[in-house]
Amino acid sequence: KIEKDSANIKSGVRHGKTLGSPISLWIENKDWENWTTAMAIEPVNEKDDIKRQTKIVPGHADFPGTLKYNHKDVRNVLERASARETAARVAVGSICKKFLMEIGIDIKSRVISIGWEKTSVTNVDQINWEHVENSIVRSTNTKEEQSFTNVIDQAKKERTTIGGVFQVIGFGIPLGLGDYIQWDNKLDGKIAQSMMSINAVKGVEIGNGFNNTEKYGNSVQDIIVPNSKDERKFTQKTNHAGGLEGGMSNGNNIIVNVAVKPIATMTKPLPSVDIITGEIVEAAYNRSDICQVARACPIGEAMLAITLTEVVLEKFGGDSIQEIKRNYKAYISSFKEYGK
Repeated sequence: KIEKDSANIKSGVRHGKTLGSPISLWIENKDWENWTTAMAIEPVNEKDDIKRQTKIVPGHADFPGTLKYNHKDVRNVLERASARETAARVAVGSICKKFLMEIGIDIKSRVISIGWEKTSVTNVDQINWEHVENSIVRSTNTKEEQSFTNVIDQAKKERTTIGGVFQVIGFGIPLGLGDYIQWDNKLDGKIAQSMMSINAVKGVEIGNGFNNTEKYGNSVQDIIVPNSKDERKFTQKTNHAGGLEGGMSNGNNIIVNVAVKPIATMTKPLPSVDIITGEIVEAAYNRSDICQVARACPIGEAMLAITLTEVVLEKFGGDSIQEIKRNYKAYISSFKEYGK
């Protein structure tokens, strides 16, 4: 709650419009002055190095990172591995979201589970987005909000943490982003990688991916029917595939479910070791959350926005918004050749 930082644009924008030159963003954290000595670039006296840490936190980047880079202070790892670095991604993602809206793409997110409590709203057309945006846990309705907060309160009482799943949805996605021809051009692969790069994320599902494995094939494929009102000239009756088939967008909403593990840092620390002495100790504690699933939502939105911006520019790229829009409209108009 203490981190209410904002991003300031330092270059690349004039009179509210981008110039084509690099955009630089500056985010100043209110707490940074308290860390000027602890994170100083120049050497400091050992007595002044009060933030030095050698106790490992199980489940964090501390253990592999410290040994990998031959550090003698775990803080060299944990500060960069902190989710604070995602503030820059969210700032960049906000610019990408503005760009994508120029061709009708909108990105939203919500929490669909906290611990063992899950949403009952599976149809994206039934989501109350006004409630989501005003909910501290980004729930779909009041009943969910209560059940989610109850789980978090219970975890807090037990001095532990809890995870969950959030959902990111891309609306207005045109057919044909990404490719099937080469493995590293597949859009679902790019989206999965971008989501897995978010701190504490341990799983990514496109559409009904995991649920589909429990059903017969004739009940999970998205049946295609003619539809002259659809810009594709066809419509799929369902969206089990989550808007992606063969590594390409198919014109439906892109739906991504992202699993977030419980935070490793707890107010009741787990048993651990001192990386230098080898002694058995309690894990270190640094300020953290009980549950970060709702806070991960804007990061997920940003990562989808960044990924989609990349493939949109690849597909419709030009030197100006006007040129990109012309290319986009020309491409969409080519669908008129089908379904006559």
